[in-house]
Amino acid sequence: MPEKKKPIKYRLLNYGRYFIKEIIPVTIGILIALSIGNWNQNIKEQKYVTEMLGLIDNELKATDKSIEDVIPLQESLIDTLQHYSNNKDVSIMQTILNVGGVKIASIKTNAWNAISNSKLELVDYKLIIPLSDIVEEKEVLKVKGNTLINFANENLNETNTEKKKILILYLKDIIGTEKAIQKQIKAVKNLK
Repeated sequence: MPEKKKPIKYRLLNYGRYFIKEIIPVTIGILIALSIGNWNQNIKEQKYVTEMLGLIDNELKATDKSIEDVIPLQESLIDTLQHYSNNKDVSIMQTILNVGGVKIASIKTNAWNAISNSKLELVDYKLIIPLSDIVEEKEVLKVKGNTLINFANENLNETNTEKKKILILYLKDIIGTEKAIQKQIKAVKNLK
């Protein structure tokens, strides 16, 4: 005679016990593991952001120093060009050589580029705007620098007053951009 099937109530009770004994501990274990994984990931991300912000700070200091060092040299070139602007015996090349060449500040943004291309969501949004502005101003400075160098190269042998004045305008424009970058650097420092 075949065994009798156990009543449904008994089977449900057994499934309930099985569920409590086996499934719930496994589920709790998975949830704990996920929580630990998330916590660990948050710790790693905070460490990454802290390190990158330190690198950004170092780059901003180096950029600020570069601007501080270069502006007096640029102003010296402007003064020299103004002094010789009416002298038809002194060319643009001689003027540039007298002051040691044309210098443009080095703007460092490698750390910001790295974090903005990978983990931007971890950065305080108040820092994003001024740091992005520095990158944009760097590109503007690069274009202005290329324009200045191209103009100087095309007119190296010129002694014309007008050409010297145009070169002065280019230099003043570059100084203005460098000073705008310094303002953005100060804005970043004030936010920290």
